[in-house]
Amino acid sequence: MSHIAVERNRRRQMNEHLKVLRSLTPSFYIKRGDQASIIGGVIEFIKELHQVHQALESQKRRKSLSPSPGPSPKTLQPSIHQLDNYSGIGSDNSFKELGASCNSSVADVEVKISGSNVIMKVISHRILGQVAKIISVLESHSFEVLHLNISSMEDTVLYHFVVKIGLECQLSLEELAMKVQQSFTSEAITAL
Repeated sequence: MSHIAVERNRRRQMNEHLKVLRSLTPSFYIKRGDQASIIGGVIEFIKELHQVHQALESQKRRKSLSPSPGPSPKTLQPSIHQLDNYSGIGSDNSFKELGASCNSSVADVEVKISGSNVIMKVISHRILGQVAKIISVLESHSFEVLHLNISSMEDTVLYHFVVKIGLECQLSLEELAMKVQQSFTSEAITAL
């Protein structure tokens, strides 16, 4: 009988936790009332909150930067991350991730190798047609866009790309970050 009581208690606790998760998550994230839908909706909501947080942090960094004549590349230190290539959720497989960033008062560009793909995050003010320019830069250097997620908040936008490296690709990560940054710089100059 104690095993049955333990199982009932576990189910009761699970139902209470699901109620709390459901109450904290906007209803449009949760399609149905079953456990899988609730958990899936909470995961999507957390992903979006994470992207908004990144955009706000970048906006804060950009405001603290003084306007400079041009973008300045900086190499990131290699670090170990746990990342699932498909969903961005932590997994048991760890690998080293190398990357580079190129930041200016116009945009922050960060590129990282993730398995056999490149993950690129670009945070900037909203500029009409900019995503097409970024895709053009990627495609002209033998990258194939596998996934693109665009999140925006007020006048700030976050582009999150997953791109496949083509066989003919000759760019380093630093060069890629600089090329994408230059697509913003030329837009900013012509806008002035």
